[in-house]
Amino acid sequence: AFGGSVRCVQKTGINAEYMGLLNQDKDQMEKKEEKEVIPPPAQEATAAPAGKAEEKKEEKKKQKVKKEKKEKKEKPKKKEAKVAYVKDPNDPCASKFGDVELIRSQCDPEERFKKIYTPVCNIGEDMLGKEIRVRARLHNSKIKGKIGFIILRESFATVQALMIISPEISKGMMKYADSIPKESLIEIVGVVAKPNSEIKGCTQKVELAVKEIWTISKSCPVLPFQLEDAMRRVENQEDEEGEDKPAEVKKGEEEKKEIRVKQLTRLDNRVMDLRVPANQAIMRLQSAVGRYFRDFLYSKDFVEIHSPKIIPGVSEGGTEVFKLSYFGKDACLAQSPQFYKQMGVIGDLGKVFEIAPAFRAENSNTNRHLCEFTMLDVEMDFKNHYFEVMDVLGNMLNYIFENLAKNHKRELDVIAEQYPFVPFKWKNPPLKMNFLDGVKLLNENGVKQDPTKDLSSESEKALGDIVSKKFDTDFYMLYGYPISARPFYTMLDPKDPNYTNSYDFFMRGEEITSGSQRVHDQAMLIDRMNAAKIPLNTAKDYIDSFKYGAPPHAGCGIGLERIVKLFCGLRNIRTVSYTHLRAHETREDLVCRLLLEKKKH
Repeated sequence: AFGGSVRCVQKTGINAEYMGLLNQDKDQMEKKEEKEVIPPPAQEATAAPAGKAEEKKEEKKKQKVKKEKKEKKEKPKKKEAKVAYVKDPNDPCASKFGDVELIRSQCDPEERFKKIYTPVCNIGEDMLGKEIRVRARLHNSKIKGKIGFIILRESFATVQALMIISPEISKGMMKYADSIPKESLIEIVGVVAKPNSEIKGCTQKVELAVKEIWTISKSCPVLPFQLEDAMRRVENQEDEEGEDKPAEVKKGEEEKKEIRVKQLTRLDNRVMDLRVPANQAIMRLQSAVGRYFRDFLYSKDFVEIHSPKIIPGVSEGGTEVFKLSYFGKDACLAQSPQFYKQMGVIGDLGKVFEIAPAFRAENSNTNRHLCEFTMLDVEMDFKNHYFEVMDVLGNMLNYIFENLAKNHKRELDVIAEQYPFVPFKWKNPPLKMNFLDGVKLLNENGVKQDPTKDLSSESEKALGDIVSKKFDTDFYMLYGYPISARPFYTMLDPKDPNYTNSYDFFMRGEEITSGSQRVHDQAMLIDRMNAAKIPLNTAKDYIDSFKYGAPPHAGCGIGLERIVKLFCGLRNIRTVSYTHLRAHETREDLVCRLLLEKKKH
């Protein structure tokens, strides 16, 4: 019952004391159970011989159970770490295995390409009989007697390596292979061979007959969690949320064998978690989204900018900012590059974009919010109507979707293997819908929505389901939001000042971007800032940029992590974040704090 905690809590000191307290409680419970064993009642003289035999049998069983419990308790625990291997210099295969000297670039640089390495993903039947060199992680190994199997992993590709004791492979070489901890970086020289039976546990369907095995970088033998546990198929993604706790095992029930690595444990050990094939695929999709975003906008003559992230005042007029002191002056981390994008357009760059971090001091631990995330920002001028900008943005997102589906089937399959999802659907051209029409659809389907208020998360989800069924698309654009739902720099609707020239884009019923036509008249902008009670001196440079004539323009900011999350049908945004600074107290922190308070008193 306490095994899960021991595996997840690898620290010493107070945590060791905490585990000691748990074990004391366990021992007391076992003693109590032993005391409560009721001896069989004395047999009556009139009892039948068969009854006596049955009762003697029961008593023997109880004594046996008691004895086994005692032996189990007294039996010393096995050491988790393998005994260190000492290499015999006289081993006939000594030149074919061992720990490589720490690589400090000490070799002759002219010989840097002397050794040719083959990526694991490229090993196939076209290489049968060929000797190759592979450097990868030791994912798993099973050495027993005269035969051994080693699974090598590189990114999300795996291949099996086979070792059999022979004149080419000594017993010492086999023992050395068995001593290498999981997750160590190793190098194998071997011949590509066809296995006797199909290899189901690896991506590559051939195997390597090992000739040499070397350890490049050794891993700690005790891991924060096992990669096999972190790679398990997840039917319900809610099961992964939270942190690991000791398993509750009721009397008479066996402990569940399947271990689920919780999300907070993953995030606290992100270096290990990134090695999970599904996470490898997710990070590659993130990279691809950024690349296709750039490719499309460059093809439309956009200019990439790099705006400051430490700014005076606030970037969007909200209160959810990280404030800081900048050489004695008040400043904050940018919520978005909004003002700087507009300055670029007004400065006659015409069309600009940026890929950069954004910061929101939102104290909301939800599955869709992050305090720091990657924003794909776009701003461009237009001639007559802000729909011109919506068309470019819609086509750009469709370009991303099409290329992800076409060029990244392998990554999507790897993710679906661990986190099953329904393929994403979109239409070309994208569906545009007026905000009031969306409100009408919600009300017709029993979801009450005020037309003068922003949509709640529940309403957005409900509308996404309705649109998916009615129009057969998971991606759509909603425009014409009420004034209460938009920042001060949003242009008002010329036909109804209670609404705005604004838009949100949705994937699977979740918002991925918010944008609008901006106010490009200085007098109107000052009026809007005063109405929003934003001090004019905090945005002086921004206001002054409209003095000398500004073209009509619009844009948006898109959350990169949300695109990947929703395209792959993932539940929690932290699954796709590269790393995550935890703002809330962990279970382990809580235990440490309580124990410190106990010591103090």
